Amino acid sequence: MNRLDRALAILLLLRSGKTASAVDLARRFEVSPRTIYRDVERLGAIGVPVYAEMGRQGGYRLMEGYFLPPVMFSVGEAISLVLGLASLRRLRARPFAAELETAEQKLLAATPDHLRATLARARQVIGFERPPVDAFTLELAQTSAASETVEGDEGQVVTVFLQAMLEGREVALHYRSPYRDAPSRSSVNPLGLLWDRDRWYLVGQRAGQKGETRLWRADRVLTIRPRSKAAEAEGHFDAATLLGRKWLGEAMRQWIQEAPVTLRLARRQAERLKQDWYYQHARFEDLPDGQVLMTYGETKREYVFELLRWLGPEAELIEPKAWRAELREDLARMLTCYAND
Repeated sequence: MNRLDRALAILLLLRSGKTASAVDLARRFEVSPRTIYRDVERLGAIGVPVYAEMGRQGGYRLMEGYFLPPVMFSVGEAISLVLGLASLRRLRARPFAAELETAEQKLLAATPDHLRATLARARQVIGFERPPVDAFTLELAQTSAASETVEGDEGQVVTVFLQAMLEGREVALHYRSPYRDAPSRSSVNPLGLLWDRDRWYLVGQRAGQKGETRLWRADRVLTIRPRSKAAEAEGHFDAATLLGRKWLGEAMRQWIQEAPVTLRLARRQAERLKQDWYYQHARFEDLPDGQVLMTYGETKREYVFELLRWLGPEAELIEPKAWRAELREDLARMLTCYAND
């Protein structure tokens, strides 16, 4: 850390209202107390009102009421603030709603022109989904989540992806999908990010497949690496086109082709599931007897069995037929709990 960066860091620390001794500051910044004395003198020379309190509990303090002028943000710092403001906009009830817009205007005004353009782009390509209406959607805990991300850090995956997107570079993804037997590798042109149900989704196009937008769940990325090759994504991307979980309809149609599950339901059950953020994207077909066939994609039978137990005796598993015997045994084991009542 050079002396200017260190002086600014000391100023930011004292701006919090804390008292810090020269020894404490020297230990924190890994320099000698004499160096800290010189740093404080430089701050005083440019008009920063730092004064020393004597005594055992003394140290350097910043004069109360001192206003810290705007500082230059790094790209990462500014984008972090933009993400925070964007997430606030998606809340149903927003505290300080009137100040939200002015805060963003001031943030943009405090950044140089080249960074302002980057932030404006970031606002467009990063979407935050509203909390879902959840009639019944089961998502079992990922027992190996820590082993499925880069060093167990989903945030690092998103950081690398976002950095590559803003720099206009491809990324190499090693990805594990629950719908595939083995992990896959892809070169991806980054387009944007989507935040939904406490998870990040990477939005992009596979290199060589222009026009087809795909999503990758960040916590399922095994490795991610920026490539030197420039991204060549097709079309103009706006994260707003994905909000309202519009992307899930197309994904469900694909999952139905790969792993179809069909249930026979009472109409009232179907109407309730149509309100669910996930199951509303299933295919519903009215039957002559007043019941409904619901078809959706799912590879995990335990998820299907949980749903059927929740729906009760009016719901029947039609497909896959191979699962019916296992479900019957599962329900028989449940029945033994009540056999002696």
